[in-house]
Amino acid sequence: MSVAAIDWDQAGADLDARGCAVVRGLIDAATCRAYAAGYDDDARYRSRVVMERHGFGRGEYRYFGYPLPAGLAALRNALYEPLARIANRWHEAMGLGVRFPAQHGQFLARCHAAGQQRPTPLILRYGEGDYNCLHQDLYGEHVFPLQVAVLLSRVGQDFTGGEFVLTEQRPRMQSRVEVVGLEQGDAVIFPVNQRPVNGTRGVYRVAMRHGVSRLRSGQRHTLGIIFHDAE
Repeated sequence: MSVAAIDWDQAGADLDARGCAVVRGLIDAATCRAYAAGYDDDARYRSRVVMERHGFGRGEYRYFGYPLPAGLAALRNALYEPLARIANRWHEAMGLGVRFPAQHGQFLARCHAAGQQRPTPLILRYGEGDYNCLHQDLYGEHVFPLQVAVLLSRVGQDFTGGEFVLTEQRPRMQSRVEVVGLEQGDAVIFPVNQRPVNGTRGVYRVAMRHGVSRLRSGQRHTLGIIFHDAE
């Protein structure tokens, strides 16, 4: 599916209502397989993180280096523009002064000027028993409030378990959990940090975290697209 073909009005409504939006078939199966197969190609990446060493969970991930693969760079740029409109609407609703430029290159220039110059798109790999603890991907002063994860593996064939999970920490209330069902090539759009929610006294902010439940069997790969760069 092309980014232009996404129903962005529906995606925005889903993000407002539930804190996430699913895009079916964003990446085709052949491209998913190519990304997963390239995980061990050291030339693509700037670093590798083993989660257990840092208390992040179990499994590992690798950050791409610049220049990004052409297809990934194009996808990141194309997704940014419609997401920036949602991000600006959310910041206005939450009373936050930061606004995001229309073009991703302009936003990256802001990040780089502040010393955030390391690319953040990544691929995650999980094996049996692996999981990802609930977390937020912040990386520095400049944070774009939405990110995208694309499932590269086949549910029930390449792996079982390993559900994508979101939690919403509401003030003076118990946390809410959302388990997002994805198939190979599907993308989920979700908040990096917080989102606006309409309450009886107006809009308030809720903190969001995301993670992955324990893999029961097999191997799972995910492509993560984060729009701000890291310090």
